[in-house]
Amino acid sequence: MPFDFEEVLETIKMTEIEHFDIRTVTMGINLLDCADERAETTAKKIYEKITRLGERHVANAKAVSDRYGVSIANKRVSVTPISLVGAGFSADEYILLAEALDRAATEIGVDFIAGYSALCQKGLTKGDRALIESIPRALASTKKVCSSVNVGSTKAGVNIDATNLMARAIKETARLTKDEDSIGCAKLVVFCNAVEDNPFVAGAFHGVTEPEVVLNVGISGPGVVLEAVKAAKDADFQELAEQIKKTAFKITRAGELIGRKVAELDGVPFGVVDVSLAPTPAEGDSVGDILMAMGLEDVGASGTTAALALLNDSVKKAGLMASSSVGGMSGAFIPVSEDQGMIRAAERGNLSLEKLEAMTCVCSVGLDMVAVPGDTPEETIGAIIADEAAIGMINDKTTAVRIIPAYGKKEGESVDYGGLLGEAPIMPVRRLSAKTFMRRGGRIPAPTRSLTN
Repeated sequence: MPFDFEEVLETIKMTEIEHFDIRTVTMGINLLDCADERAETTAKKIYEKITRLGERHVANAKAVSDRYGVSIANKRVSVTPISLVGAGFSADEYILLAEALDRAATEIGVDFIAGYSALCQKGLTKGDRALIESIPRALASTKKVCSSVNVGSTKAGVNIDATNLMARAIKETARLTKDEDSIGCAKLVVFCNAVEDNPFVAGAFHGVTEPEVVLNVGISGPGVVLEAVKAAKDADFQELAEQIKKTAFKITRAGELIGRKVAELDGVPFGVVDVSLAPTPAEGDSVGDILMAMGLEDVGASGTTAALALLNDSVKKAGLMASSSVGGMSGAFIPVSEDQGMIRAAERGNLSLEKLEAMTCVCSVGLDMVAVPGDTPEETIGAIIADEAAIGMINDKTTAVRIIPAYGKKEGESVDYGGLLGEAPIMPVRRLSAKTFMRRGGRIPAPTRSLTN
């Protein structure tokens, strides 16, 4: 379906009035050919390849943004999971690779570089264990590196051994970055059913089935959808869904247009448009506000999960009609710290971790940018991850946990990172112990739905 001038004009209107932006244009780069016996040589090859392929990425994104009048909030790079590139290295050697990633990201001017990652859904290699051990130091010693680990899938089940290691890594990351409100944890996510073409950080990585280099785009657009829901004030649910679909169709088309133009200037293939509604801390750019505009008194009220299901499904349907290149996670994100509606609901006590978990059953990703007391036990964090992974495994969907046990903070306080990461109230966590449960270890077996051969 060709793009026309009227679509560009409508996109400009959405940008100026309704907070629409392209959240990210993310260049994915294969680093498997950078592997070497020596970590120093591998690090050098990584730096050289990223700076060579990405040297014009930021400038090209700016040129497209200026040409079409559409804001591109972030320019990013994702790379092959580093545990594969550095297989056999020690934790100390992985740190050299993290530092090379950070230097390369700084040199080309991108906001973040993601892919300091491992895929551990069925088992742990020596390289996986070493990378996980290195994560806290890597995130504490770099500014732009983001990390993710996949601990479960519908095909493999949930690797509780990897989950426990990640809970320990999260706690240590919080401690090492305590002087910045444990910000390292905001750059670390644990997945079940991670996708290979996700343009959003912290969970992006360049999958091994992807091309040598590719450009993926992630849209935003909660503000645009919010205005559409407000305009459909007296509509029934079917009419409301249609209105959301029409709006999401338009922003998907705009996102693909911008992504293809950046890819063209970068000289790389276009990959996917991720049609996730990604909120920001700005007023009027909130998924929580959309749910309230549907008629809920606040996020967390009875009906919240149903409202989110309608929103998520409508966005996905519209995306699939608008483009043949929809990918990534595509749906609605519900990060607490990055969404004013969610922040307010959490501060009022209307939104609990348990309600958030229920909401993750019907939307994209999972418990995202959730801050909890710094003394939350390691086993409790592991069990929270296990719960989310179980939802993803059983329902054959991507789920994740980006949790911040804010060092030295307690319930009623908050952490403030500014920018897109926003401000998160410290949410209460049930003090019931999961220690004996998590110490069983091993792997929760895959469900019957995994047997689809």
